[in-house]
Amino acid sequence: EVQLQASGGGLVQAGGSLRLSCAASGFSRDEYYIGWFRQAPGKEREGVSCISGSGRSTYYADGVKGRFTITSDIAKNAVYLQMSSLKPEDTAVHYCALVDVRIATMYGCYDYGIDYWGKGTQVTVSS
Repeated sequence: EVQLQASGGGLVQAGGSLRLSCAASGFSRDEYYIGWFRQAPGKEREGVSCISGSGRSTYYADGVKGRFTITSDIAKNAVYLQMSSLKPEDTAVHYCALVDVRIATMYGCYDYGIDYWGKGTQVTVSS
């Protein structure tokens, strides 16, 4: 059974940092990338960052490059998103999800045909 559980959200001032964690288990790391997606009020859900099952390949949305870092700890079945230099526009519910490896390698961290989602964690950045 696939299990995805996101945690680590909270309220932070602009310029601050947060680290999100995703406990991910029950799937083949050869078949999926683990990704972070977010949805702000009134906006479409968007891909933030994804990492391959091996941890060797990563993708970042243009708006977070240089500010966010995704890592994985295979032994702990965990994926982390270190978010720094946070901006008010980063405010959103953040979800971890599994992206089919065929989609990820062709299109990156793309919200398409995703069957497995964890519950979201709220990130709020105050100005």
